[in-house]
Formats: sequence, structure tokens, C-alpha cells
Amino acid sequence: MIIKKFFIIFFIIFLTIANAENKENILNNLKKTNNLSFKFEQYINDKIEMGSCVIKYPKKIFCTYNGSNDKILVSNGKSLAIKTITSYYRYPLNRTPLDIILDKNLIINKIYNLKEEISSGPYIHFKVEENNNEIEIFFDKLSFHLVGWQTKDVYQNLSSTYLNNININQVIDEDLFKLPLQN
Repeated sequence: MIIKKFFIIFFIIFLTIANAENKENILNNLKKTNNLSFKFEQYINDKIEMGSCVIKYPKKIFCTYNGSNDKILVSNGKSLAIKTITSYYRYPLNRTPLDIILDKNLIINKIYNLKEEISSGPYIHFKVEENNNEIEIFFDKLSFHLVGWQTKDVYQNLSSTYLNNININQVIDEDLFKLPLQN
């Protein structure tokens, strides 16, 4: 009985230390990351979109979507624009969930105070809430790099985005983050 209690206590301590190391590795990676470029798959309801993006901290993103409608998504740090061949939408960035994912310092500060959730899959994830937006952020269990997020889009649809072919701290042209002109 005493040996069983000892192993349970040892196991709990081991998990606590391992979880703290996971969190510290994630935070260290985030602190070192100035930008990332990646390919993505985005699932919204029954629809799948794919493309490529560049994120530059703080709060800038440029994405091109595969497909025939020439869809792009751009944030200059203040506004978020979504443009296709036939439409143009512009939102204040701070009214979108992307305001959280594009704010590295906010994520770092939130993660310090959050408990990670380790799934049976390849992810460690944290649920971050800010300004009536909630976003679940996924990190790889092995590399501790950002690999995706899940949130509700501006129309309250569940949106899951998974990153692959990730490159960190590349040379990036600032002109990417200029909002496109309306159609």
C-alpha cells in the first residue's frame, strides 16, 4: 500500500515536471519566433480550404487560398481584409479571433497562466480567451512549434486550421501586409 502511494505521488510529480517543461519549450519557441510561413488546411463546417500564409508578429498575416476565386486574406496589424474576384470584406482586426493568434506576446502571457491539455494525438493545446474571442491553439508535442488553431469565424462557424511545411524567421517583404484595394 505504501509503495503504491509512493508510485502515484512520483507519477504525479513526474507529469507536473514534464508538463512544465512542455510549456517552457513552447514559450521559448514563441519568444524566438518573429515570423512563420506555412501551408495550411482550414476546415469550416463541411468545407475544406487550402493555401499558404505568412505571419509576421505582431498582428500581420498574408494568406493566399488555392482555387479559382483568387481569395486572399491580409492583416496590416489593424484591419483584416478578405478579397476574392467578386467580393471584398474588411473588419477591425480586434473584432476577430485572428487578433489573438497574431499577438505573440498575448499568447505568451496567457500560456504562462494556463494549464496545457495533452491529447492522445500529436498536440499540446491551450484555450485562450480575450475580448469575447476564444481560440484553441495547438503545438506539436515533439518540436513545440505552433501547428494550428481552432476558433469560430466572423460568422460563428467552427473553423480549424492546421499548419504544415512550417518555416520560421524567414526574410519577408513588408509589402505583403498592405491591404488590397477593393474590387
